[in-house]
Amino acid sequence: MFAAVDLGSNSFRLHIGEPAGGRMHIVRTARDPIRLAAGLDQDSMLTEAAMDSAVRCLRDFRAILDEYALDAVRVVATNTLRVARNAELLLPRLEEAIGYPVEVISGEEEGRLVYMGVARAIDRPDERRLVVDIGGGSTEVIAAIGPDINLVESFGIGTHPQTAAFFADGRITAARFDAAVTEARARFEDAADLYKAQGWDAAYASSGTMRAISEVVGKNAIGDGSVTQASLHALRGILLELGHIDAVGMAGIKKDRVPVMVGGLTVMIAVMQELGIDRLIAINAGLRLGVLSDLELRANRRDRRDAAIRACMRRFGVDTQRALRTAGIASRLYEKLEPLDARSHYLCWSAMLHEVGLAVSMTGAHKHGAYIVEHADLPGFTTREQRLMGALILGQKGNLRKIREALLDADVAKAVLALRMAVVFMHARADDDLGGLKPRMKARVDNARIEVDLPGALLEKHPTLGPWLEKEEGAWNEIGMGFLARVAG
Repeated sequence: MFAAVDLGSNSFRLHIGEPAGGRMHIVRTARDPIRLAAGLDQDSMLTEAAMDSAVRCLRDFRAILDEYALDAVRVVATNTLRVARNAELLLPRLEEAIGYPVEVISGEEEGRLVYMGVARAIDRPDERRLVVDIGGGSTEVIAAIGPDINLVESFGIGTHPQTAAFFADGRITAARFDAAVTEARARFEDAADLYKAQGWDAAYASSGTMRAISEVVGKNAIGDGSVTQASLHALRGILLELGHIDAVGMAGIKKDRVPVMVGGLTVMIAVMQELGIDRLIAINAGLRLGVLSDLELRANRRDRRDAAIRACMRRFGVDTQRALRTAGIASRLYEKLEPLDARSHYLCWSAMLHEVGLAVSMTGAHKHGAYIVEHADLPGFTTREQRLMGALILGQKGNLRKIREALLDADVAKAVLALRMAVVFMHARADDDLGGLKPRMKARVDNARIEVDLPGALLEKHPTLGPWLEKEEGAWNEIGMGFLARVAG
């Protein structure tokens, strides 16, 4: 049984699902419309009130999660926490409240997870489809065939900024509505031809706001009752006649959701016009089902992140054999260091990509590689995970001052040591002679030190290891961690 928690710009939502018979059965849901995006001030800072509401919500969600025996829980945050300048202050509070890491995912990763949820719900593996997800702060558009995504983009336009910019006082006029649509169309126009070139057999609307608009259109018999450009323009006409958000009382929409619907409608009309979408099919699947499906894949050892690493290696021409050797050595050494936390997969992925920077330049390749890994679009990875791998790759050689803060985590320090040693042993082709090597790291604050016992035969067979030991001693001593190499026999 798995749980997905979605920290959206409009609402925080929770799904608990249990896979059975090839489907994900949702056994519990929860929603809190906290309107986090509305808590952003003009400097993109979240107010204290908004942060307190977010923390309170996650405490409530934790109480629900504690009722179930869960195999895995994943908490993902979307656009508001991507753009909030003080998000780093809020994240530790959120993690303490819910008891799990909070992953701020990129817009592209959000789109991929949305699509995983939609694809899971539609049993048509060969269908060429377009999926549009309009959220509180961003809109994701995905073009795919069956399970395979061909194009995914995240556009910085959502329901909250549209409502706040054009309907803040509640008044709905033709001039305001048309200006809002024009603003939204400008966000999609550069990418429109790329999506049109993909083509689609069906187009789907996956967000809660888009499903709400579909409900309003259907239950009020607007147009032909389906989500077409004609029906949406008919809904626009009704809203203009009412003239104010407070005057809207229609079947299928709660009063508190009307402002979100109005802003979302302007984006929906815009994306349909720019991409040439005739009809959208509202579907009750998206980000949370995608997260649950991703957790199921990981549990079955089909982690999308492995595929992302391999794709990155191909893209930058990484030597696979050298990467595999380095990863194998690093993993063996890390195990010898007896880490407290399981970071071995991040170390292995970092080792596989440790030479990716060579595609830019031989000089400073570790710096180029760290930048690439931290900023590349790697499906399945979060910003925090890529930052960690970037630090490991940056620390694979040279001085350690540049990653001093990361080394405060004892297991990260062990991973860095393992990767630095692995890179040297790979170059020296000494990976077959590591049986007698015994590295230890004592990470006590009052006596942080590294001890490495090496068999004398290892240095005799691989003389280049001697100068490396001297450099390592200097690098670790410089940051206040002693390095002692003892040669036996």
